[in-house]
Amino acid sequence: MTVTDAVAHEERPARRKLIEVSLPLEDINRESAREKSIRHGHPSTLHLWWARRPLAAARAVLFAQLVDDPSSHPDRFPTTEDQAKERERLHDIIRDLVVWENVGNESVLNAARAEILASTDGNPPPILDPFAGGGTIPLEAQRLGLEAHASDLNPVAVLINKALIEIPPKFAGRPPVYPGAAESRLGDWPRATGLAEDVRRYGAWMRDRAQERIGHLYPDATLPDGSKATVIAWIWARTVTCPNPACGIEMPLVRSWWLGKKKGKEAYVVPSVVDDPSAPSGRRVAYAIGHDPKHGPMKDTDGTVGRTGATCIACGTGAELRYVRAEGLAARMSAALMAVVAEGNRRRIYLPPSADHIRAADVPRPDDVPEGDVATNPRWFSTPAFGMTQP
Repeated sequence: MTVTDAVAHEERPARRKLIEVSLPLEDINRESAREKSIRHGHPSTLHLWWARRPLAAARAVLFAQLVDDPSSHPDRFPTTEDQAKERERLHDIIRDLVVWENVGNESVLNAARAEILASTDGNPPPILDPFAGGGTIPLEAQRLGLEAHASDLNPVAVLINKALIEIPPKFAGRPPVYPGAAESRLGDWPRATGLAEDVRRYGAWMRDRAQERIGHLYPDATLPDGSKATVIAWIWARTVTCPNPACGIEMPLVRSWWLGKKKGKEAYVVPSVVDDPSAPSGRRVAYAIGHDPKHGPMKDTDGTVGRTGATCIACGTGAELRYVRAEGLAARMSAALMAVVAEGNRRRIYLPPSADHIRAADVPRPDDVPEGDVATNPRWFSTPAFGMTQP
């Protein structure tokens, strides 16, 4: 910067930005709240970061921080009416900008980028977020055509930002390299669509190879209509022997019986005590799945574990927390399969456990499992207090 430039810079009055004057907050808030229900293509599906900020809000704030308010240009907008009209035009850009369906709309994004360039004399400042977390701010800065830099102290956040904002731009506009993938469509591969296609293709390849090698350990679930479905989760409960000598059943340690509370898709575990000659006590806990919310667990009957211990569902005997810990330290804690979660058509299907899945889980521990002691600081890990000292 020359001396002349420095003097001119000092004499140039500070221009007010749009964020200092007015924002269409209702539109921004509505779209930010709507984002919580969006799954397809949203970064939250990459990783659930606990403090993720709404993309719509970050997009709007970045735009409004960089774009001049019309009152900063009295030569172009001399009257209050002129300024209000121009301000409303900028608000309309924000209204279009925050809509989720427009995140890839180049005409909407180009309109916003043009306003940013006009207000920054064609040289917008780079955006630096030293504690980027889930990457919302640098991601939206890139979407608006800005140079973005991000970092964080948390290694998980660093990995998220690499996958979200560092790696994709390196492959922008490039076709996929998976054999035959580039010929699967006509035209160019805009943005990171080529990289995304490679991730899909190689991910499917790895899934198929894994299915060939270890698929027998993960049997499909049988649905009520007799069809098969892929299992995506197994829900287990740890168990200890009931301290009541007259009972002695393997009692489950469960915080909540509820599996899902979304309206119309409610599901919960229904435990019952059945006779079983093969069980040491002659009885065992069986698990079924309920869906009627009217008959679901109430607050005072939901689960068996509290802050001070657990309760046996067979006889009602209380087991103090120190007893549960002692059983764990003595290697007498076991586990029971409560439910199986199968993949349905855009929903989860909860099923009662089957003998096939219980047997499939009964495999010997591999010889090459990494060994080491788990930290004993209870502020970090509570498992050592229950005898689980190895990873």
